Amino acid sequence: MIVVAGESLVDLLVRADGSVRAVPGGGPYNTARALARLGSTVAVAGCLSDDRFGEMLRRQLERDGVLLDFAVTTDHPTTLAVAEIEADGTAHYRFYLTGTAASGLLPSHLSQLPTDAAVLHIGTLGLVMEPIGSTIEVLVGSVSDSVVVFADPNYRPAATGDPAAYRDRLDRLMPRIDVLKVGVDDLAWLHPGAEPLAAARTMVARGPVVALVTDGDAPVRVVTRSTVVELPVPSVPVVDTVGAGDAFGAGFVAAWTDAGHGRTDLGDLDQVVAAAEYAITVGAMAATRHGADPPTRDEVSQWTTTLSGA
Repeated sequence: MIVVAGESLVDLLVRADGSVRAVPGGGPYNTARALARLGSTVAVAGCLSDDRFGEMLRRQLERDGVLLDFAVTTDHPTTLAVAEIEADGTAHYRFYLTGTAASGLLPSHLSQLPTDAAVLHIGTLGLVMEPIGSTIEVLVGSVSDSVVVFADPNYRPAATGDPAAYRDRLDRLMPRIDVLKVGVDDLAWLHPGAEPLAAARTMVARGPVVALVTDGDAPVRVVTRSTVVELPVPSVPVVDTVGAGDAFGAGFVAAWTDAGHGRTDLGDLDQVVAAAEYAITVGAMAATRHGADPPTRDEVSQWTTTLSGA
């Protein structure tokens, strides 16, 4: 089983023409859906409101096949993110977090959570809000040594009231993080003034075996303590980038676990690169769709076959 810990929320997508659409979202939520669509056994650890938005979130998880055994129901309102979509498909976010459902995960809610899952995925606002941020720290410290901890900071400056505290939390977690997925924008906030590759190497030196550095349609860089490998990103007609990074992370985790790899295999650069290449395909496909609408395993296979025959 793969456990994704973090927030579920509703994205209000505001396009340039003024149209607004409410869609399920949140980095961990998107990742869980993408993993399930890719055929992985995945469960969410987080809070869902009993309001209508919360029911929408729950129904979508169920449709995609995400396990809700560890999802906690609360009467706090659903967390909201307003995503303003530019003409080129990029998204700029504002968040409504105070007193909302996503923040409410407590250590006591984790009593039935398996500590020997294959992968624990953490990131985004789950590392910012309280008490969920502290709860995720407890969770990371409690999993067995065999568990791969995959972290996607997906830093949101508009939602982070205390950047120094956020950096401190991430630094505390870094020794137990195995795979770090991080964008160049994340690196600029986490290590101001540092060149992205140097910042990634600094973070890898703190614990992760590998960092996957993304930069839009520029090559993905696989960074280890001794090596950097650049992987090309295919040119696709971008509709918007909402959920594309989450789909990328899910693609890596799905490829890694589908191949039967575990934590001790992360030193095999060839296998890491193979999983990253699959992740690039999944992320690129997600960018061709409106909102967070990750592809299924069959769709990825068909797309890859079509490209190979081109």
